Amino acid sequence: MEKQMLRAALSELEEKQYLETCYVEVDPKYEMGAVLKYFNNEKPILFNKVKGSPNSAVGGLFGDRDIYYEMMNTTKDERITQLMNAVANPQPFKRLHKGPVMENIVTRNIDIEKMFPIPTFHGDDSSSFITAGVVVVKDPETGKYSTSVRRLQVNARDELSILIASPLATKQFIHFENQNKPFEVAIILGYDYPFLLASQISTATYGVDKYEVDSALRGEPLELVKCTSIDLEVPAYAEIVLEGVMVPNKRKPEGPFGELMGYYGNVGNHPIVDIKAVMHRNNPIMQVAFPCREEHLANGLAREMELYTYIKNMVEVVDVNVTVSGGCRFHAVVSINKKTEGDGKSAIIAALASNKDMKHVVIVDDDVDIYSHDAIEWAIATRFQASKDLVVIPGGIGSGLEPSHSVRGVTDKLGFDATKPVGEASKKFEKAKILGYETIDIKRYFPKMKK
Repeated sequence: MEKQMLRAALSELEEKQYLETCYVEVDPKYEMGAVLKYFNNEKPILFNKVKGSPNSAVGGLFGDRDIYYEMMNTTKDERITQLMNAVANPQPFKRLHKGPVMENIVTRNIDIEKMFPIPTFHGDDSSSFITAGVVVVKDPETGKYSTSVRRLQVNARDELSILIASPLATKQFIHFENQNKPFEVAIILGYDYPFLLASQISTATYGVDKYEVDSALRGEPLELVKCTSIDLEVPAYAEIVLEGVMVPNKRKPEGPFGELMGYYGNVGNHPIVDIKAVMHRNNPIMQVAFPCREEHLANGLAREMELYTYIKNMVEVVDVNVTVSGGCRFHAVVSINKKTEGDGKSAIIAALASNKDMKHVVIVDDDVDIYSHDAIEWAIATRFQASKDLVVIPGGIGSGLEPSHSVRGVTDKLGFDATKPVGEASKKFEKAKILGYETIDIKRYFPKMKK
């Protein structure tokens, strides 16, 4: 019986009738990605027949908020507190001598594209890419594990290019590179919801071991086994683990690659990973993520925790939404319990200061559904006046992943205070109500209606 990671998650998704299985052969070049994108990366899909490969693939697991909450045994109202508790109270993981991921160990004649169906997503992508791979490294001083999703360009049979962006991983690699030493990494495919969410917590900010955060989130110890060729530990129930080293003083061109916000990323010279060994389960399931909603939703959930913390020091926060449409990093909508004039502006200041990536924020009252585009637009249309409710901060630090920032090198920050006034004037903004029928059960009238 599966205990953890992908197969356990797939069994639960199937039981809940969220998993869709595709029995028609799909081509990993363009076609698989097109199917995932059609459903906006929100529908978990198992591809049973992948052209040119004996193995299946799965994608779309992590793109739906409600499914994510349910698979984490949490709710919209509890998810921030749950994540805060896991970061504040990490729990120990468990070491095993052997696990299912060790059913097959390959150390010779490695050819990852022949072994696994690795997709090509866009017409101008430089190669096929592993997009769902969680890269694991270990701090040589503390022994703490750090995990993060990184895109990996396939260069050759046993060589990948890796785009490392986190300051900590970059610092560690450069430290080894300056000594002309290889830096050990493992790439994990076939994980589950707590594992991905734990990977999005900032190690540099919180100084946590992400395996321990995972254990806290899942409510039981994450079970690990040792790699065969490097000194790292990886989840025992993963589908695939690529063991490798980042080679010092060696770079290769990486990109272009169609990713965040639907644009192609720049071409750059990036470090390479030499694959030394591959561990995988019998009949491994290749994990795929169409760029980039799945990873970024989990990243957005982590950012919501931080955004909530920043703003609650200023005003009373009801909820925060780092929106998927805004790349789960550039846009946020925040509902507050406004008690005094100025609360809306204070919330804007806190939100824009929470992260350099944050570009636009809308502040609304607690009677506005921050997950509804209609409700947000309604609040701006009826409670916002540009001459007094617009906050503009020109020339701030932005994100290199956003092309309008890259062109100028700076980013303008913008805040909309779409809250109603306090006191007597607030009565003019009360919503019209249908007495006794605001939450009508429409199925009572149309029992056969599906939606």
